[in-house]
Amino acid sequence: MSAAALPPASTPSHTPRTPWPRAIGLALAASAVVVVVLLAFLWPTITSSVKDVPLAIAGSSQQVAQVAKTLDAEGSGTFAVTGVASRDKAVELIRARDVYGAIVLGDRPEVLTASANGAAVSQILGQIAGRLQAQANTHAAAAVQQAVAGGELPAGTAPPAIEVTVTDVVPLASTDARGLGLTAASFPLVLGGMVGGILISLLVAGVWRRLMSVTVYGLAGGFAVVGIMQGWFGVLQGDFWINGLAVSLAMFATAAFIVGMSAVLGRVGIAVGAIVTILIGNPLSSAAQPLQFTVAPWGAIGQWFVPGASGTLVRDLSYFPDANATFAWLVLAGWAMVGVIAMFAGHFRDQVLVRAAGHEAERAGDRGAAEGAGEPAGEPAGESGRVTQPV
Repeated sequence: MSAAALPPASTPSHTPRTPWPRAIGLALAASAVVVVVLLAFLWPTITSSVKDVPLAIAGSSQQVAQVAKTLDAEGSGTFAVTGVASRDKAVELIRARDVYGAIVLGDRPEVLTASANGAAVSQILGQIAGRLQAQANTHAAAAVQQAVAGGELPAGTAPPAIEVTVTDVVPLASTDARGLGLTAASFPLVLGGMVGGILISLLVAGVWRRLMSVTVYGLAGGFAVVGIMQGWFGVLQGDFWINGLAVSLAMFATAAFIVGMSAVLGRVGIAVGAIVTILIGNPLSSAAQPLQFTVAPWGAIGQWFVPGASGTLVRDLSYFPDANATFAWLVLAGWAMVGVIAMFAGHFRDQVLVRAAGHEAERAGDRGAAEGAGEPAGEPAGESGRVTQPV
């Protein structure tokens, strides 16, 4: 075989090397992202403090003022005290989640707790019960000694033993006695909404198809989650269908927001949706502790995001059916609406751009046809030469 017949030697292709500054810069940027994620999740816990925990005190106005003053002296700003006239009213406020616990004064002092609010508050109220009992016994002993000294009681009279009873008005279910299941499920719910939004953004085209996919995903995922959490593990309580709608709306809102941001901003929108959900909403959600434990005003701000609103709503529906959950429902509906509006906004913007590009291509084709036929440029080539762009 002649040399001319030999096939040309193939030149090996080399992938261009990344410049050193770019490689180092990407590594430093990735490290910065890790630091930001770490701070986002640790900051609410490290900086948490007990402030303005809502507490009811049942008794006379004088008794309420005295106990409130004592509590404030022991820990300034720890409690936001509400005075009530009776134990029944205190129980009503606890079940409506207007307060997290109560102190009932009188002949039979009692501390009312709601472990469904979380272990942290119950522990604080348990400590208060111990201090109240010690103070009550000290006062009783002093009163007896004074009465003996005054001759009102015989010598050797023992002071009465006063016991402060702790009553759990809204206890956790026996299937989740420490509340760990309800807390642990909060992050997977957030992550689940994100996964659906990202997959639909990347794999589904067409605004109506995307909306249908998000809706089906929210409903199927929401009721599947509730089926596991309530029907299998017994973590959730209350009405199954209402719980299912709440979780479905939360997953729909997260997924719709990510898909909407993707429609408006492109691939960058997926990152925006993830940052808002994971790095802002989730750390401020107060899923593991009451929002009053997060540095003000971030605990309250966290309730305006999907993770915070969904966590509060699920807990209210399970354990506090008397609580007003309107705000949480509206927050979830608002995020869902933002996502849907963004989907259609991105769709119609793209349609306008497509039409504009089609008209420009049409005009360019007309000019080319006119030049080929010897007609002056800029005049239409006639209806037979026009290419129409589908709308």
